[in-house]
Amino acid sequence: MTRNTDADTATLRAVLEAAQARDFTRAGMLANQALATGLEHPLLLNVAATVLEHAGKFNDAIVLLERAVAIAPADIGARNALALVLQRVDRPADALIHLDEILKLDPNLSFVHVSKGNALMSLGSLGRAKLCHMHALTLEPENVIAQAALASIASHFGLHEEAADWAHRALAKVPNLPDATIVLATAELAAGRATNAEKLARRLQLDPRLSTADQARAFGIIADACDASGRYTDAFNAYTLCNAALQAVHRTLASGTSVLDYARGINVALRHANPRCWQPQSQHVSPSADEPTDHVFLLGFPRSGTTLLEVVLDGHQDVVSLEEHELLIDSVVHFFNEPLRFQDLEQADEATLAPLRTAYWDHVKAADVRFAGKVFIDKHPLNTLKLPLIARLFPRAKILFAYRDPRDVVLSCYRRRFKMNKAMYELLTLPGAAALYDTVMECAERMRPLGGLAWHDVRYEDLLLDLPGATQAICGFLNLQWQPQMVDFGLRATAREHATPSTAQLSGGLKHSSQGHWRHYASALQPIERTLAHWVQRLGYPP
Repeated sequence: MTRNTDADTATLRAVLEAAQARDFTRAGMLANQALATGLEHPLLLNVAATVLEHAGKFNDAIVLLERAVAIAPADIGARNALALVLQRVDRPADALIHLDEILKLDPNLSFVHVSKGNALMSLGSLGRAKLCHMHALTLEPENVIAQAALASIASHFGLHEEAADWAHRALAKVPNLPDATIVLATAELAAGRATNAEKLARRLQLDPRLSTADQARAFGIIADACDASGRYTDAFNAYTLCNAALQAVHRTLASGTSVLDYARGINVALRHANPRCWQPQSQHVSPSADEPTDHVFLLGFPRSGTTLLEVVLDGHQDVVSLEEHELLIDSVVHFFNEPLRFQDLEQADEATLAPLRTAYWDHVKAADVRFAGKVFIDKHPLNTLKLPLIARLFPRAKILFAYRDPRDVVLSCYRRRFKMNKAMYELLTLPGAAALYDTVMECAERMRPLGGLAWHDVRYEDLLLDLPGATQAICGFLNLQWQPQMVDFGLRATAREHATPSTAQLSGGLKHSSQGHWRHYASALQPIERTLAHWVQRLGYPP
């Protein structure tokens, strides 16, 4: 059927005028009517997707926007809209693809550099994100979103004066901007002004426009302020409110098999493991010139000191590290997807394992890590659950296993705000955090004798007591000569590409106040006391 070009043009004009007037109800109605008649245009698809997005139907919006991009690859509006929705459904890597395509079309769009910076922040690449936001400011010096993002990045690295400066710039233009206010409150906390921090967070909560996620962050600041003031009951109540809000925001992570059930499945398999399949290879093979001299997995449980260890070891001239990258993803897909193929892993031959080993090193190279002739450290605490894969793929690897008083670990996991995924979702309740800790530690305990890997335990409290002595022992295990600069880690912590909840703390050096902090919350921890009691005794901590 031949279309009436003039009528179609009038329809597009009417949709555009309604959208520009922010009358999305009318714009969406006109767009959907036109689409139903067979008129396919990126503007119509974009507007219809906007209506779906406002209704919370993000995946349906993505389908329309992907069609818009397919029929008009150079349409910047459609690509940008698609990238923004992909960000909203926690697909920042996919969003980056479209943002980079837009910047090829026009590299001078400040708002796209901001979006790219935000996507990189979601991926944890804070160094690259900072460059994007700084470039956005060269194009648009008063871009508030870029200023707020730079405040947040500086705050993550513990650069609180710099963070506060960026936050003040943003707040001068948009008072009570959540990101900037949270950063400013965090800076007040770092300066020891807990009362000021709490006031800022409570004032932010009065804003009716505040999202549930921002409410959670405000509760987190209030909780930290109460903790710093010694009001531990108030602090625990605020942490609970913070985590309840985060559960609401990320409730989709509760669907499907939980990480806790997944981890328990691994332990069931380990209880029935065939020891003959796990005999370590005795032959020693000298590494070639393009390989690492040693391969080390830095494991444990979150908040057990793994970030401190990595930053310290990264100060050695013969060490390179990579933190919390999913380098074992190919072997996970092959053996550890549901249903678990544990017996296949036990019986896997070299023809099966070799490509997975190659895929691991390809991921390391893709992260631009130059490991030839160095000790390579793969730091990912919850790779403890992947110890069976590590043992079969890398039988000559070494394990650095960080541990800490279980009560401090679980409390710290409950108090800190992590980048959310299915594992971190378990930490939003004390029973969930304690159960996951128990299950992960059981996995380590069962794999220690079974896998035959070289193993060195690192007690967090020993690092606090004698960092040089503890690191000298680690260097002995890794056949490294100890170097004094290893213990001067503060500046290195602030210069990293990625940040964890520990990074800002490490920028200020070791803090002994974290040791035994659980005692302030002893009554709140009583419901999980039985779950942790075995590990308190097993690891040698006083009751």
